Amino acid sequence: MVEYLEERDTVRPDKWAGEDHPMRIVTREVAFDPTSWDEERRRHVTSVFDGLAEEWHSRHLEHRILPLRDAIERGDVQPGLCLEIGCGTGPATALLAETFACNVAIDISAEMLQRAEAASAGRVLADGACLPFADGQADTIVLMNMLLFPAEVDRLLRPGGTLIWVNSRGAGTPIHLSPEDLVEALPGRWEARAALVGPGLWAVARRA
Repeated sequence: MVEYLEERDTVRPDKWAGEDHPMRIVTREVAFDPTSWDEERRRHVTSVFDGLAEEWHSRHLEHRILPLRDAIERGDVQPGLCLEIGCGTGPATALLAETFACNVAIDISAEMLQRAEAASAGRVLADGACLPFADGQADTIVLMNMLLFPAEVDRLLRPGGTLIWVNSRGAGTPIHLSPEDLVEALPGRWEARAALVGPGLWAVARRA
């Protein structure tokens, strides 16, 4: 079940990725077929984001952080340990550090992590499909414009924990799933609260 909250200052995204966008295809396949994330695809995605790292900061203007900020304010998220998976060069990391007692920023791209702003979080180079953390260790997981690996999210979140899913350009984001698809892809029964904010979309999901 997905509960939609009141929209805030919604605007049309400045760019739009269609259903045939390569990363849109990867996103859906990885979410619904874990076997599709093989070594060849992992290397390819890593290479893509290594190549984007130098100019990544220019893609994340303040208005693209609005959905994450709103998710924290209205999503009833859990404090404690936050795993920010797919942190890129860290446009959201400082905001998360203000909210959570402990924040770990994770990315598959070494080039992204090397360009991340100074330390408001611990940084870990790792594949989001296989993370070096214990079962049930995370109070909150943040995926902002990041692939969803459902089994790993389910493994890492403690009982009562929350998943924050953000598409900074809403349905126009290349790495996009609707809140309904997000809940469907996760193992077991989940529910979510969601909203459209600025050009983006957020959902906060928890086990039902």
